[in-house]
Amino acid sequence: MTIGVRRRMGVEERRQQLIGVALDLFSRRSPDEVSIDEIASAAGISRPLVYHYFPGKLSLYEAALKRAAEDLAGRFVEPHDGPLGPRLLRVMHRFFDFVDEHGPGFSALMRGGPAVPAGGARLISSASATNALIDTVRQAAYDQILSHLRVEDPPARLELVVRSWISLAESTALIWLDGRRIPRAELEAQLVHDFAALAAVSAAYDPEMTALLRRILKDEPVEGPFSDLAARLISLAS
Repeated sequence: MTIGVRRRMGVEERRQQLIGVALDLFSRRSPDEVSIDEIASAAGISRPLVYHYFPGKLSLYEAALKRAAEDLAGRFVEPHDGPLGPRLLRVMHRFFDFVDEHGPGFSALMRGGPAVPAGGARLISSASATNALIDTVRQAAYDQILSHLRVEDPPARLELVVRSWISLAESTALIWLDGRRIPRAELEAQLVHDFAALAAVSAAYDPEMTALLRRILKDEPVEGPFSDLAARLISLAS
């Protein structure tokens, strides 16, 4: 009979394991409700060993937030093949996959992080560190959208459209998490429509935006999300 021997993890491997365990727990419940003992138990190690790798729950929480931010930023990466509308729809689907899987963690990231109890005291996650992570995600999303539009030096109105749309996606996801009262698939499509609507309103004021919008729309399929928006708007006027 062969008895399995537990493999000893290296320092960085153990740290990454603990971050993964903590992220999973923080994703399902508020970090305020997750204890170091629970993290240790889920990782199969002792509480003192957790402190060997991380000074406290706050540092582990911040490491988990960093990994979550990197994951979220990656959801905006999409091949540049095909029309823009379907590409944005796939991006929104992956974005809401993340929101769905990491609800409490997403809320904490977007709202600056909760107070984390440790040793009887309440330690507040560094607002500047958390804001830096959020800004990294927003900038990654912004850069990805510009690359899809094939624009390197965006005019001011285009920057306003893209950054406003990213903020709208964040706030929509946070509101959706509070009760999930609107079907997720409808919100994903609505956000793609929102992008087109913001661009169209901006195009009414700016010839550069008009040219950009015309270039986008000429490649859109009849059954695509932008065409669907046009049909819905026409039906309202009839």
